[in-house]
Amino acid sequence: MTRIVLSVFLSCLLWSGVATAQSGNLGPATGSVSIRQLQVAFIGSGAVGGGELKFGRKTYAITVGGLGIGGVGASTLRATGTVYGLRDVADFAGAYVQLREGWAIGDEGRGRLWLRNAKGVTMRLNTQRRGLQLSLGADGVLIGFKQ
Repeated sequence: MTRIVLSVFLSCLLWSGVATAQSGNLGPATGSVSIRQLQVAFIGSGAVGGGELKFGRKTYAITVGGLGIGGVGASTLRATGTVYGLRDVADFAGAYVQLREGWAIGDEGRGRLWLRNAKGVTMRLNTQRRGLQLSLGADGVLIGFKQ
């Protein structure tokens, strides 16, 4: 388990430089997404939730879960943002590397998420948090479609 978490963390560190360099080169938006999650962190972190993907003229219900490192506390999160590089809806589901930063104290909290999967789908999300949490780290996130 330690090797998996370390691998995810190192991948995120490498990807963060690429994400920063490519932020202007993502191309046109191909969809939008909204996510609701419960996050708990104490050195390690876990999250579970769901949301919606809007792609083309359809809306798809999605599930979101993940494990990671970095942060302390607990919060609920609402994230909305833009999807880039999505050509086929089937390319959306799967494992993502997530970089995150943010904070929450009571009803106030903000942050950002950047997610990318192996198929080149990238999400740039703005977050609103409630709870008590300081978050700075990397995660592996698994996204699927609700049946």
